[in-house]
Amino acid sequence: MVEGSMTQGAGQGPEVERTATLRDFRVPAYVHETGPYAQGADVVPPHEEALPEGYVPAERDLPVVDPSTVQELVDPVPAPADGPATGPGPLYVVGDVHGYLDELVAALQEQNLIDASGQWCAGTARLWFLGDFTDRGPDGIGVIDLVMRLSAEAAAAGGYCKALMGNHELLLLGAKRFGDTPVNSGAGTATFQAAWLLNGGQKTDMDRLQDHHLQWMARLDAVEEVEGHLLVHSDTTAYLDYGRSIEEVNDTIHETLTRNDADEVWDLFRKFTKRFSFRDEGGAEAVRSLLDTYGGTRIVHGHSPIPYLLGEVGSEDGDDDSGPSVEGPHVYADGLAIAMDGGVTMAGKLLVQQLPLAD
Repeated sequence: MVEGSMTQGAGQGPEVERTATLRDFRVPAYVHETGPYAQGADVVPPHEEALPEGYVPAERDLPVVDPSTVQELVDPVPAPADGPATGPGPLYVVGDVHGYLDELVAALQEQNLIDASGQWCAGTARLWFLGDFTDRGPDGIGVIDLVMRLSAEAAAAGGYCKALMGNHELLLLGAKRFGDTPVNSGAGTATFQAAWLLNGGQKTDMDRLQDHHLQWMARLDAVEEVEGHLLVHSDTTAYLDYGRSIEEVNDTIHETLTRNDADEVWDLFRKFTKRFSFRDEGGAEAVRSLLDTYGGTRIVHGHSPIPYLLGEVGSEDGDDDSGPSVEGPHVYADGLAIAMDGGVTMAGKLLVQQLPLAD
């Protein structure tokens, strides 16, 4: 097991473009007629006849208008003033889901982000998932399908629903792509397939995994900054190994996945399984190293269940029926870090939280 890792064996859609409405620009009838207005004829219509140079219309040239037919000119009705500019809606983040679809739906409904039928109802609200959609729980593919659908529905309503890449997305991608291909784990030979099974991989998820799920996961970003919140999945400084800017980190990770080298992807997965960098002595300095590099005033992460951060006893595989007591996000590291993994896999709580937190 990698030091500082609890994972065993580790060692947006494009914006929718709206099609402009086609208006009915009708061609004047005379274009299709023969005679003086025929198309291509060298004839000037009567209203465009050439007039003598210096001509000034006389009274007899002006049309005679019957006063009874004159309509009083009325000032046009002013267009309604634009309403107040509607800026971005409230910001929410979601902790690790790990296949617990029912709990996710209930948590989103509690925050009035989706309605009773599971449809987006939050208008311009902004929703970020912090990664780890599959494994351990019963319906990881159902979770991915829901997030993908909400992304389209939120965008249509003027909001958004986006997601970050977690270490379990990397694990599932690796298990599908490389299977039992041996990789250099740093502690001997390992395989993605074995690591996936060891860390809660569900056969039902693998059976239902389709190409569009794989493409969606592979395109997820790893880091984002929103209104002073630096959003990541893992509580580790390993992101610094992949770039000195958010764009560089995300590009480097996407390029690594595109090269499709098993050892490279394994190394990426292994680094993203590290945890607890912000918890112990020097934790605040570790957070500051990320904030100073990528921006933001607070880091928001998933990955490490809050009961682990608090030193409570619990099993991430859900074997402890008593369950830990988790009421909400955990703020620590001199107030610089917000942990969002409520430990749903150990009968904790799946957290959906509006940001910023009330101090």
